[in-house]
Amino acid sequence: MKKNILILLVIATIFSCKNDTQSNGKLNIVTTTTMITDLVKNIGGDHVNVQGLMGSGVDPHLYKASEGDVTKLVDANIIFYNGLHLEGKLVEVFEKMGSSTKTPIALGEELDKSTLIGSDYFASNYDPHVWFDINYFTQFANKVTQVLSEKDPEHSDSYEANKDAYVAKLNALQTKLDAIVALLPKDKRILVTAHDAFNYFGKAFDFEVVGLQGLSTATEAGVKDVQRLSAFIIEKDIKAIFVESSVPKRTIEALQAAVKSKGHEVAIGGTLYSDALGDAGTIEGTYLGMFEYNVNTIVNALK
Repeated sequence: MKKNILILLVIATIFSCKNDTQSNGKLNIVTTTTMITDLVKNIGGDHVNVQGLMGSGVDPHLYKASEGDVTKLVDANIIFYNGLHLEGKLVEVFEKMGSSTKTPIALGEELDKSTLIGSDYFASNYDPHVWFDINYFTQFANKVTQVLSEKDPEHSDSYEANKDAYVAKLNALQTKLDAIVALLPKDKRILVTAHDAFNYFGKAFDFEVVGLQGLSTATEAGVKDVQRLSAFIIEKDIKAIFVESSVPKRTIEALQAAVKSKGHEVAIGGTLYSDALGDAGTIEGTYLGMFEYNVNTIVNALK
């Protein structure tokens, strides 16, 4: 607690006197999740320096700002984050910064709330895992482009062109994923994962989604949760369940063991990327590659 208070005080003090400067003529941008980092890099191109606070396999629900993050935040011209209380431990930091000369931009707060999936767990009252609906991620792209163009109007044409090219890729991905999902009969479209990160995916691609830990990894699954879900798996004759890259696999392994103890078998169908992308430099290290990898993994395991 004392550490968090110190970080907040340092941010408030430095931001009150920090000039909003650029490095080498480029905007300094700080992002939180790997999905947003990838998005901003695609739209900003050569005109931005992007530093992501979270790396591959990092759980944004539990991430805490370190002293090293303070320098990045202070030096940033723009800060983009998901919002909707995804980055639960960072909310206090961002709210403190919002009272200074620089206001972090919560991309999720720009969405039409009437279309979002409700959640009693998050303070926002909405499921924050909105990037699993490509339409919402496209809206993120539009907002990022708007902010970059306002901050750096000299390169607005470049930002718009980059956005248009990226949105075209998003549209092509949607078409491709629709075709892949169509190979899986609707009665087989039941996705069981470590936590409820895939509700927007389920809504977009007509899957029933069940998470062992609920929406946030801050809560742990108990014995009753495991027993309840194991009975569901047996009843529905589900062939595979899935680990997530940013969540310890022990809960899914416990679920698999519970099913086996009742005389049934369920496979672990693979590891899905939920709250973070894969390693940088890999196909799964991009939003486009991650999404296609996830869908192929799900469909191949459940067929």
